[in-house]
Amino acid sequence: MQEESNTSIFPQGEKITNGYFTGDAFLRILQEKDKNNNFALGNVTFERGARTNWHTHPQGQVLIVTEGIGWYQEKRKPAQVIKKGDVINIPEGVEHWHGASADSRMIHIAITNYQDEENVTWLQPVTDAEYNEVDKK
Repeated sequence: MQEESNTSIFPQGEKITNGYFTGDAFLRILQEKDKNNNFALGNVTFERGARTNWHTHPQGQVLIVTEGIGWYQEKRKPAQVIKKGDVINIPEGVEHWHGASADSRMIHIAITNYQDEENVTWLQPVTDAEYNEVDKK
């Protein structure tokens, strides 16, 4: 099992309870959309095994992994291991999910663009079978 570091750039934030995440995930909002910025910026902490539902973004998203090891997967494509220092550029409308590996928490900064007032369309959960298939690789 990978040893966890406590070198997080930002405090953990509040537990996410919106029903679109499996496992324990936490959000610290760093910047809300405003008149100067057509994006939201958040620091997301995924505890071991935690993950998002499948989802899309109407104007894309960028993830900057700052700690740990996790997964990023686009629909009908192989999952990619993501780790500290990785930058993932997610195009608009691409169905995907991301989260921590079973052995390590993962923290990323998410930069999520808006189209009008929308920045995400949530879809079905990533099943345990889907996750377990990816995480045993």
